[in-house]
Amino acid sequence: MAHHTHQDWLDRAARLRPPTGHHIDGADEPGGGPSFAVVSPRDGRTIAEVADGGAAEVGLAVAAARRAFDAGPWPRLAPADRGRALMRLADLIEEHRAELALTISLEMGKPITEAYEIELRAAITTFRWYGQLADKLADEAPHVAPDAFALITREPSGVVGAVVPWNFPLTLASWKIAPALAAGCTVVLKPSELSPLSALTLGRLAAEAGLPPGVLNVVAGDGPGAGRALGLHPDVDVLAFTGSTAVGRHFLRYSADSNLKRVWLELGGKSPNIILPDAPDLDQAAATAAWGIFFNQGEMCTAPSRLLVHRSIAERVTDAVIERARTLRVGDPLDPGTEMGALVRESHLDKVLGHIDAGSDQGARLRTGGARTLTGTGGSYLEPTVFDRVAPDSRLAREEIFGPVLSVLAFDELDEAISLANATEYGLAAGLWTSDLSTAHRVSRALRAGTVWVNCYEEGDLTVPFGGMKQSGNGRDKSIHAIDKYTELKTTWIQL
Repeated sequence: MAHHTHQDWLDRAARLRPPTGHHIDGADEPGGGPSFAVVSPRDGRTIAEVADGGAAEVGLAVAAARRAFDAGPWPRLAPADRGRALMRLADLIEEHRAELALTISLEMGKPITEAYEIELRAAITTFRWYGQLADKLADEAPHVAPDAFALITREPSGVVGAVVPWNFPLTLASWKIAPALAAGCTVVLKPSELSPLSALTLGRLAAEAGLPPGVLNVVAGDGPGAGRALGLHPDVDVLAFTGSTAVGRHFLRYSADSNLKRVWLELGGKSPNIILPDAPDLDQAAATAAWGIFFNQGEMCTAPSRLLVHRSIAERVTDAVIERARTLRVGDPLDPGTEMGALVRESHLDKVLGHIDAGSDQGARLRTGGARTLTGTGGSYLEPTVFDRVAPDSRLAREEIFGPVLSVLAFDELDEAISLANATEYGLAAGLWTSDLSTAHRVSRALRAGTVWVNCYEEGDLTVPFGGMKQSGNGRDKSIHAIDKYTELKTTWIQL
């Protein structure tokens, strides 16, 4: 990565020719039918015209996945052989790392450095981790009556529909695909219509890695078309979704209206980040708070968008975050020096600006940012934005903005901070900064969140699960626990 200059990436972008047709039954489908434009938020230009899938294309993909599961070799392979195939896929992703990072940066605005070093690392690591796990899942043989023998076995669930968003196109896809494939399932992936190109490339690489036809299918299309068709399809056994809470509700309805397929949801967040006066390093806490909200343009469900600071240190911490916001380099995602890129599309930028206007109208104080920037580029850029004096019942404090907008709320007592942190319909993540071990344990237990980071933020690896409480969803991605979503427990009782 270090030797790639801005001009190198621009030259590569000019030569990039990603696949634009669905990947079904082991082959790229030719175009020629309905299509939609994939527009780059860096400059507003169309990158590619991509095949627009609907019920017909989803039907073909699900049929291919069903054949591959019911009659194909994949579920019947030795787990070690499935694992080796996943590791070959990880190797191919690494070989194509620059191409995939460039594709992601172009289609959703992520800085190329982050796409290459963070997103692609996550995808490669995920496929390798589950490849190595595949032959290490143990069944159970409980002690039962002397004249009987019992087995509890994990059976692959069948055809998995995976619907993933645009903010981390390959990371979130890999978190669903890799454990499902390791368990012996087959998959139909529907990426966001805003970022389908990297997923279509992944489908092509899966075939090159030797996955049998139908094991991994990719259908491009929007939510009302391809997403709805996948959610309603009676031959889909499990649906795994990451995205908004509103769309998650649709998938639950689709399940009820079809075959009662299991639906696993990773949804929105309004994550609190609590800084106490005894934080081990206030400067580090402030720097991490700034990094957390501005990383990936704030387009993260785990973004620490509510900074809860003890009143005695609120001014110092807020000033430090503001200083970092004002020096953050916003620019072309293809420039390796860019620290914050473009928001995914113009309409999303308008939505974030609407939240900013509402914040000012409801009495919050805008301390920095709040306006479009780089308007001459044709792209969707926003200044890093910080509000303080935010009322706990305001839109800024309660609604997921999904942009680089930080709300600072001061508190006086620890119990008040816990109450503020939990005063949300979401429960995805939280942060806490303290030097007191007892406080760390007590507060982390009291916070209603699937992940609590203490004296850090967004840390972890594949060994720990990720998911939410309350309206942030159910089930877990990552770790061995993700296998639970894609397997059924079967009891076999043998009378001796």
